[in-house]
Amino acid sequence: MKRSWGGWVRHPSTRCVWAGLILAVFVQSSATAAGAGAPPSPPPAAPGDQVAAFEAQAVDGTTRHVAFTKGSTTVLLFFLSSCPTCHRMIPLWNQAYERRPAGVTVVGVLLDQEPPGFFAATRVSFPVVRSPGKEFLAGFKVSKVPVTMRVIGPGRVEDVSVGAVDAMRVGELFRR
Repeated sequence: MKRSWGGWVRHPSTRCVWAGLILAVFVQSSATAAGAGAPPSPPPAAPGDQVAAFEAQAVDGTTRHVAFTKGSTTVLLFFLSSCPTCHRMIPLWNQAYERRPAGVTVVGVLLDQEPPGFFAATRVSFPVVRSPGKEFLAGFKVSKVPVTMRVIGPGRVEDVSVGAVDAMRVGELFRR
Protein backbone atom coordinates (compact mmCIF):
# COMPACT_ATOMS: atom_id res chain seq x y z
CA MET A 1 0.00 0.00 0.00
CA LYS A 2 1.34 3.34 -1.02
CA ARG A 3 1.25 6.11 1.62
CA SER A 4 0.98 9.76 0.83
CA TRP A 5 3.22 12.32 2.47
CA GLY A 6 0.32 13.46 4.62
CA GLY A 7 -0.31 9.90 5.84
CA TRP A 8 3.33 9.47 6.77
CA VAL A 9 3.32 12.67 8.83
CA ARG A 10 0.15 11.57 10.63
CA HIS A 11 1.63 8.25 11.73
CA PRO A 12 2.07 8.30 15.55
CA SER A 13 5.74 7.32 15.58
CA THR A 14 6.73 9.95 13.04
CA ARG A 15 4.89 12.68 14.92
CA CYS A 16 7.31 12.18 17.82
CA VAL A 17 10.29 12.39 15.48
CA TRP A 18 8.95 15.58 13.89
CA ALA A 19 8.19 17.13 17.28
CA GLY A 20 11.73 16.35 18.43
CA LEU A 21 13.25 17.86 15.30
CA ILE A 22 11.16 21.01 15.58
CA LEU A 23 12.06 21.38 19.26
CA ALA A 24 15.76 20.87 18.51
CA VAL A 25 15.69 23.53 15.79
CA PHE A 26 13.82 25.94 18.10
CA VAL A 27 16.26 25.40 20.99
CA GLN A 28 19.28 25.81 18.69
CA SER A 29 17.91 29.01 17.13
CA SER A 30 17.04 30.41 20.58
CA ALA A 31 20.50 29.61 21.90
CA THR A 32 22.14 31.23 18.89
CA ALA A 33 19.91 34.30 19.23
CA ALA A 34 20.89 34.55 22.89
CA GLY A 35 24.55 34.38 21.92
CA ALA A 36 25.13 30.92 23.36
CA GLY A 37 26.98 29.61 20.30
CA ALA A 38 29.19 32.67 19.90
CA PRO A 39 32.56 32.97 21.59
CA PRO A 40 32.34 35.10 24.73
CA SER A 41 33.48 38.71 24.48
CA PRO A 42 36.55 39.50 26.52
CA PRO A 43 35.82 41.64 29.59
CA PRO A 44 36.77 45.33 29.57
CA ALA A 45 39.70 46.62 31.60
CA ALA A 46 39.34 45.34 35.15
CA PRO A 47 39.97 47.06 38.48
CA GLY A 48 43.70 47.41 38.94
CA ASP A 49 44.49 47.58 35.20
CA GLN A 50 46.45 50.58 33.95
CA VAL A 51 45.10 52.67 31.06
CA ALA A 52 46.81 55.46 29.16
CA ALA A 53 45.79 59.07 28.71
CA PHE A 54 44.44 59.86 25.27
CA GLU A 55 43.56 62.65 22.91
CA ALA A 56 40.41 62.60 20.80
CA GLN A 57 38.18 64.81 18.73
CA ALA A 58 35.06 65.93 20.59
CA VAL A 59 31.72 65.85 18.78
CA ASP A 60 31.76 69.67 18.85
CA GLY A 61 34.95 69.61 16.73
CA THR A 62 37.45 70.55 19.44
CA THR A 63 40.33 68.32 20.50
CA ARG A 64 40.14 67.01 24.03
CA HIS A 65 43.05 65.60 26.02
CA VAL A 66 41.96 63.13 28.70
CA ALA A 67 44.67 62.70 31.32
CA PHE A 68 44.60 60.64 34.47
CA THR A 69 46.68 62.65 36.92
CA LYS A 70 47.44 61.80 40.52
CA GLY A 71 44.42 62.48 42.71
CA SER A 72 42.00 62.72 39.76
CA THR A 73 38.82 60.74 39.17
CA THR A 74 37.56 60.24 35.63
CA VAL A 75 34.44 58.37 34.56
CA LEU A 76 34.50 57.10 30.98
CA LEU A 77 31.21 56.20 29.30
CA PHE A 78 31.67 53.98 26.24
CA PHE A 79 28.60 53.79 24.00
CA LEU A 80 27.23 53.43 20.47
CA SER A 81 24.63 55.74 18.97
CA SER A 82 23.00 52.62 17.48
CA CYS A 83 22.75 50.71 20.80
CA PRO A 84 19.28 50.58 22.45
CA THR A 85 20.78 49.73 25.85
CA CYS A 86 23.10 52.73 25.54
CA HIS A 87 20.07 54.93 24.80
CA ARG A 88 18.49 53.72 28.06
CA MET A 89 21.70 54.53 29.98
CA ILE A 90 22.16 58.08 28.64
CA PRO A 91 19.46 59.67 30.90
CA LEU A 92 21.03 57.99 33.97
CA TRP A 93 24.48 59.16 32.91
CA ASN A 94 23.09 62.69 32.38
CA GLN A 95 21.64 62.75 35.91
CA ALA A 96 24.85 61.42 37.44
CA TYR A 97 26.93 63.92 35.46
CA GLU A 98 24.76 66.83 36.58
CA ARG A 99 25.00 65.70 40.24
CA ARG A 100 28.63 64.58 40.24
CA PRO A 101 30.92 65.80 43.03
CA ALA A 102 33.48 68.49 42.30
CA GLY A 103 36.67 67.04 40.89
CA VAL A 104 35.06 64.18 38.97
CA THR A 105 35.68 64.42 35.23
CA VAL A 106 33.25 62.66 32.89
CA VAL A 107 33.88 61.87 29.24
CA GLY A 108 31.60 59.95 26.91
CA VAL A 109 33.36 57.96 24.19
CA LEU A 110 31.25 57.43 21.08
CA LEU A 111 32.39 54.27 19.34
CA ASP A 112 30.46 54.63 16.09
CA GLN A 113 29.59 57.37 13.63
CA GLU A 114 26.38 58.94 14.88
CA PRO A 115 23.56 59.46 12.39
CA PRO A 116 22.77 63.05 11.40
CA GLY A 117 20.81 64.78 14.15
CA PHE A 118 21.63 62.23 16.85
CA PHE A 119 22.81 64.82 19.38
CA ALA A 120 19.93 67.15 18.48
CA ALA A 121 17.41 64.38 19.21
CA THR A 122 19.25 62.85 22.20
CA ARG A 123 20.02 65.09 25.15
CA VAL A 124 23.56 64.38 26.29
CA SER A 125 24.82 66.72 29.01
CA PHE A 126 28.32 65.25 29.44
CA PRO A 127 31.17 65.93 26.99
CA VAL A 128 31.56 63.31 24.23
CA VAL A 129 34.58 62.41 22.11
CA ARG A 130 34.84 60.07 19.16
CA SER A 131 36.92 56.94 19.62
CA PRO A 132 40.51 57.57 18.50
CA GLY A 133 40.76 54.08 16.94
CA LYS A 134 41.25 50.36 17.45
CA GLU A 135 44.48 50.70 19.44
CA PHE A 136 42.62 52.96 21.86
CA LEU A 137 39.84 50.39 22.33
CA ALA A 138 42.40 47.61 22.77
CA GLY A 139 43.98 49.56 25.63
CA PHE A 140 40.64 49.81 27.41
CA LYS A 141 39.59 46.29 26.32
CA VAL A 142 36.14 47.50 25.27
CA SER A 143 34.34 44.90 23.16
CA LYS A 144 30.71 45.44 24.20
CA VAL A 145 28.69 48.43 25.29
CA PRO A 146 27.61 50.27 27.30
CA VAL A 147 30.63 50.39 29.61
CA THR A 148 30.93 52.74 32.58
CA MET A 149 34.55 52.86 33.76
CA ARG A 150 35.92 54.74 36.76
CA VAL A 151 39.63 55.60 36.44
CA ILE A 152 41.68 57.19 39.20
CA GLY A 153 45.03 58.89 38.72
CA PRO A 154 47.45 58.01 37.44
CA GLY A 155 45.43 55.78 35.07
CA ARG A 156 44.35 52.91 37.33
CA VAL A 157 40.93 51.41 36.63
CA GLU A 158 39.06 51.39 39.93
CA ASP A 159 35.59 50.14 38.94
CA VAL A 160 33.77 48.96 35.80
CA SER A 161 30.18 48.12 34.87
CA VAL A 162 29.15 46.56 31.57
CA GLY A 163 25.61 46.73 30.22
CA ALA A 164 22.58 48.37 31.71
CA VAL A 165 22.83 49.20 35.41
CA ASP A 166 20.46 50.94 37.81
CA ALA A 167 20.72 54.53 39.06
CA MET A 168 22.25 53.43 42.37
CA ARG A 169 25.12 51.65 40.61
CA VAL A 170 25.70 54.63 38.30
CA GLY A 171 25.87 56.85 41.41
CA GLU A 172 28.55 54.57 42.89
CA LEU A 173 30.64 54.90 39.74
CA PHE A 174 30.34 58.71 39.72
CA ARG A 175 31.42 59.22 43.36
CA ARG A 176 34.62 61.05 44.30
